[in-house]
Amino acid sequence: MKKRARDMGIPFEGSTGRYNAITDVTGVEVGYSTIVSGNGELVVGKGPVRTGVTAILPRGKRWSACFSGWYALNGNGELTGTTWIEESGFLEGPVLITNTHSAGVVRDSSIGWMYEKGFYDPCSGDSFFLLPVIGETYDGRLNDINGFHVKKENVYEALDSAAGGFVEEGNVGGGMGMTCHEFKGGSGTSSRVLAEEDGGYTVGVFVQANHGKRKNLKIGGVHVGKELTDLMPEIHTTPAPPPGAGSIIVVIATDAPLLPHQLKRLARRAALGIGNIGGMGENSSGDIFVAFSTANDGASNRHENVNVDMLPNDRMNPIFEAVVHATEEAVVNSMIAAETTVGINGNTIHAIPIEQLLEILKRENKLV
Repeated sequence: MKKRARDMGIPFEGSTGRYNAITDVTGVEVGYSTIVSGNGELVVGKGPVRTGVTAILPRGKRWSACFSGWYALNGNGELTGTTWIEESGFLEGPVLITNTHSAGVVRDSSIGWMYEKGFYDPCSGDSFFLLPVIGETYDGRLNDINGFHVKKENVYEALDSAAGGFVEEGNVGGGMGMTCHEFKGGSGTSSRVLAEEDGGYTVGVFVQANHGKRKNLKIGGVHVGKELTDLMPEIHTTPAPPPGAGSIIVVIATDAPLLPHQLKRLARRAALGIGNIGGMGENSSGDIFVAFSTANDGASNRHENVNVDMLPNDRMNPIFEAVVHATEEAVVNSMIAAETTVGINGNTIHAIPIEQLLEILKRENKLV
């Protein structure tokens, strides 16, 4: 495992779970398919390819719908299936994340996987319908995004490989081709465990980070982006995308017994964690968040009344704080783990210079 932000002494609020990952919420699994091939000039349909698929399974390979809610800070992006989450209050399958132009094939392939695995609850007999939740962020700075290189087998690989425990970060899965605050970004995760007096619940966050301007970047409360002015993206494609163009998808998991309206409140708090790092919800950014609870297993019973537990609203503040802090750390983890990547036409997105970053934080007495 690579060293992560917290391992380097970068300060964050709150106590993490064992893995400091979304998988600290019991049952949650994460899987990837990463697709890398070719170098040099872009030839649409051939490459270079720098993309992938990420799969997050709320209860692992066992089907049971979860209460869920979602929120868009800025809607220049896509998270399919959210109208049904809004209407029904349930997340009925995995969440997958990929690049913008592959959302369709990932959606369709995930239906195939769920049908083949029997990963659904039939409406009646063998009949069923699925509205998969698929998020996307744009990787066209580095990837042959119009070559449609994500295939059915990549979706199946991400879903089949999903597991609990440690979660790889950076240039993996859907995060392979991503840029964050004009450094290399990608996949990142973090968790928080509440104090016993606050219920002892676990909150886990996963991000696909592809957003932000360098000048706004803050880490450990320090405006490091104003000093890290070299190693800017080298984009040879015309026209180059404007600074801050991109998106971030945030997936929030918890074992706290929250109902859909409370999970929507939880999803909104991801925006505050992004803001702590300098994300501004720019016009060209799709900042879209989904939250689910693994409590109330069986609440989606189609045939009988069910009793559910609900945490009082007056006890939600510690969970709100956990989401904010875990989102902030997950984004930083995505950058710390990411590696410099050369993609189409020699376009290069540099990794954040860790030694220089640590020197700045040390000078400001921020390392712990």
